[in-house]
Amino acid sequence: MANFQGSRINPRKFSASQIKFYVLLVPLAVVMILPVIFIISQAFKPMDELYRFPPTLLAERPTLRNFQNIWGIASATAIPLLRYLVNSIIITVVTVVLSVLLTASTAYALSKKKFRARPWLLRINQAALMFVPVAVAVPRYLVIVNTRMGNTYFAHILPLLAMPVGLFLVKQFVDQVPDAILEAARIDGAGEFSVMFRVVFPQIGPALATVGILCFQAVWNATEASNIYITDETMKSFAFYLGTLTVDQSPAMQGIGAAAALIMFAPNLIIFIAMQSRVMNTMSHSGIK
Repeated sequence: MANFQGSRINPRKFSASQIKFYVLLVPLAVVMILPVIFIISQAFKPMDELYRFPPTLLAERPTLRNFQNIWGIASATAIPLLRYLVNSIIITVVTVVLSVLLTASTAYALSKKKFRARPWLLRINQAALMFVPVAVAVPRYLVIVNTRMGNTYFAHILPLLAMPVGLFLVKQFVDQVPDAILEAARIDGAGEFSVMFRVVFPQIGPALATVGILCFQAVWNATEASNIYITDETMKSFAFYLGTLTVDQSPAMQGIGAAAALIMFAPNLIIFIAMQSRVMNTMSHSGIK
């Protein structure tokens, strides 16, 4: 028998067979990381470097002036910056938690329960994948207005709870949980909620983490509710406030716009880096039965 350990497809240590992959992947990684470096660098550039042509990738004289200007503008307004930030934190945390629970519970029902409407619900979810948020903006507005949820946190939260793509991914994971394990739990006296929370959910952790990341990105950067449903300034989001700073296209505001872009981008980057292994695991297994 050939020495299998000497010809591993994915060796644990560096192997000469991996060189061809590094030759291809390293240049791609460099190209992909350049926009991230540029966003970070732009936020720390002084005014003269922001308008330099040709533009430079890195800041030659980094400064915190752009961030100080944001704080100065916020301090001069009637509503403190902290109010917008607290609003976004509350909205994001509540929406992510509820969205993950709703998605996981629905995926469990559609995967492991047999009922007449199940095929139709699956088709509806697949059809929902084709619709962009703009296509349902009018129905959302009518629901929010007719239920009198304007100027409340619900106007921010409810439109973003349902995630068709998240439900699709999580259902693929739940399909892979053996029915024998669930039956064994029921024989031991576990109810449906115990089966979900103590048996199924721990086994689909990567998929739930992916849904959480996707939901966080959608909610943290969302400005639709603040623009359309909310008229009370104290109920608007942090993303909306920073967006108002970038509306002014005057040269003096370009540094503030760059700093605001980094502030909104940084949490997404940090969370994705911290949990990227779970995201990759979800994407690689989402189609495996």
